[in-house]
Amino acid sequence: MNARIRGLGFLLGVILTGLASVAWAQTAAVRGFVTDASDGQAMQGVNVVLEAEGAFVAGTATDKDGFFVLSRVPAGTYTLRATFIGFEPFEVALALAQGEVRALNFALTPGEATLDEVVVETEREGGAARVTAGQQIIRPRDIDRIPTPDVSGDLAAYLTTLPGIVSLGDRGGQLFVRGGEPWHNLVLLDGIQVYQPFHILGFFSAFPSDVLSQVDVYAGGFGGRFGGRLSSVIDVATRNGNKRRFEGVVSLAPFVSGVRIEGPLRKDRISVMLSARHSVVREAGSRLVARPLPFRFGDFFGKIHVIVNRNNQLSVSALRSFDSGLVGASISGRPDEEIRWDNEAYGVRYLILPDRLPILAEFLVNGARLTSKLGAGEGPARRSEIGHFGGEGHVTYFAGASEFHWGVFARTTKLDSELNGLFQSLALDTRFETEVGVYFEPDLALAPGVRVRPGVRVHAFPSKRRTFLEPRLRVVWSRGVHEVSGAFGVYHQGIVGLNDRRDAASVFTAWTATPFGEVPRAIHVLLGYRVQPMPWLEVSVEGFFKDLKHLSVPEWTPFPRFTTRLQPAEGTARGLDFRVEFRWPRFYGFITYGLSRVEYEARQRSLLLWFGTETLKYRPPHDRRHQVNVLASTRVGGFEVSARWQFGSGLPFNRAFGFDGFVLLDGPVNVFEEPGQRRVIFDRPFKGVLPTYHRLDVSVARTFELPSARLTLQAGAINVYDRRNLFYLDVFTLQRVDQLPFLPSFGVKMAFE
Repeated sequence: MNARIRGLGFLLGVILTGLASVAWAQTAAVRGFVTDASDGQAMQGVNVVLEAEGAFVAGTATDKDGFFVLSRVPAGTYTLRATFIGFEPFEVALALAQGEVRALNFALTPGEATLDEVVVETEREGGAARVTAGQQIIRPRDIDRIPTPDVSGDLAAYLTTLPGIVSLGDRGGQLFVRGGEPWHNLVLLDGIQVYQPFHILGFFSAFPSDVLSQVDVYAGGFGGRFGGRLSSVIDVATRNGNKRRFEGVVSLAPFVSGVRIEGPLRKDRISVMLSARHSVVREAGSRLVARPLPFRFGDFFGKIHVIVNRNNQLSVSALRSFDSGLVGASISGRPDEEIRWDNEAYGVRYLILPDRLPILAEFLVNGARLTSKLGAGEGPARRSEIGHFGGEGHVTYFAGASEFHWGVFARTTKLDSELNGLFQSLALDTRFETEVGVYFEPDLALAPGVRVRPGVRVHAFPSKRRTFLEPRLRVVWSRGVHEVSGAFGVYHQGIVGLNDRRDAASVFTAWTATPFGEVPRAIHVLLGYRVQPMPWLEVSVEGFFKDLKHLSVPEWTPFPRFTTRLQPAEGTARGLDFRVEFRWPRFYGFITYGLSRVEYEARQRSLLLWFGTETLKYRPPHDRRHQVNVLASTRVGGFEVSARWQFGSGLPFNRAFGFDGFVLLDGPVNVFEEPGQRRVIFDRPFKGVLPTYHRLDVSVARTFELPSARLTLQAGAINVYDRRNLFYLDVFTLQRVDQLPFLPSFGVKMAFE
């Protein structure tokens, strides 16, 4: 099967490359990379247009690598013009011969210039309301507006402002996207899959915002390049280090402190960037709230970027993070249990531009590993490890306004868990799961403002002897200030993550192969509308539906804190996301509202004794029906002021009515002496609703320009009106653990140049 998939991918590449060569011989193209002249950084979103005698001929915008291509241009003499806000325009005359592929790399100089004449609209543009068929672009400047207990913003804090993304609290490091579980999310860092991308405190991701270039969030309907997950894709791209000069940043804050250094190893050719952060919340943060904050975490990121020559680039990225802490501990008289995980990821990315074809080829080799432990002291009660190694190749052929994408991938994943009795029906041993496949996905410009992206992904699981054909489709229609978009896709996931939601430490996830032989499957359908009636106002609304099959969920049982079994389940998620974004010169803000309904249906024979049916429909514990987020950010007298208010309706939980005892009569038993086992008299599973969640966070920052340095001072507060938001409720004793109370914060950041 592996050989067939690889052969199919190779044959597909040969055929398409051959067709491209024939079609290309009659026209010309110009392509290249655009960088910032001040630091050598790749510039995304630069408008590049080709004109003949002042008339527009072709145009595009650079991607996250600063790459552009204008293809299928008739031979002739042209003027190429590149513009970007805050930079001087670039202009050059070109004489293109038939069949010529002109390589043109150039740098833009910072200045006071603004965009004029032609502006090229693309799906890559960002904004809180700019969502296209489930995809949203997030930039570092968007992240920094969100108040956090740190001098810099963080991706995790921004993601929780998006409608349809649910977080269970300010600890645990888990996000549920449009009805999916955390292990249904595919998180990539420079193309490397990261298994635990968020720290144990929910304010922080495993990568600081100042190393990021762009984040693409697909809440559903993602294309053929991505697969192996059921719910969403968070594709994180980091920027390259400064290739002109060395610079560094040092930051101090009561939750986390960090340092970053970057600069050229060889000027204009090779750069390095290193970033490290370590928590101080256990020491400094605990004093601010006058109670223990038993959390410890940190991360390290490094990247080397090499311009091999004008047509080739190489980058090497590495990430390591660690977390430990007590989550829902010291309740009901149980000993404290500590959750610990170690996370690492590494990869190589190589970009190639063939000399004579309008093609961009990308090759990646990477690996990652996550080790999780739960237990008191040195002997963990549970342990789980997942790791993979693999490679993939992606090719894009540019044909005028259309593009053709194809690729091949292969990955082997190692799974190993010890659960000490949890999930009794699961046979755990060391397993190796392999995934291979190919995809083909043209991006067609059928008419002005109309783009259609049909595709198909062949995804094979040789260890399961299963192969799936996964159709994909994205459609975008734009006219003036209006845009209508839609997406459809079929997705499969060969490995699963297991949680027992009755457990106070449910942030522990055990990774394993699918326990019932069937590969989990999801179908996504999305439809959205976006309008920009005024330059300062943008509104969008998007509806979604997800159908989930072959899920594995913990079996419902009346025994408190007892080991459990797994049962198969199916599910649906449907909802509506609404966003309004405001942009004025001195004010930025948005309001988002998410309405959703998630329902699981499980089959369990023992339910017949309790409820008279073997089929149970219920709301899973992450089904948050209503979400509201409001952000306001302004600049007053040199101060950057931001405020965020968030609201979430109550989450479902198992409501207990009382207790009884159970004595197993498997022989002569003296019921006066045999105590039996304690049981809980439950309502139907997850019929109770926890209290609503709401919180106000604020921050104020001021930046001072110093000789050869830039000083930023920040002050703020989390949970300003000290709302008692529930994190965990022990349904057997009604003891509760609350989320963080009112928490003042301050921070200092010094940037050296």
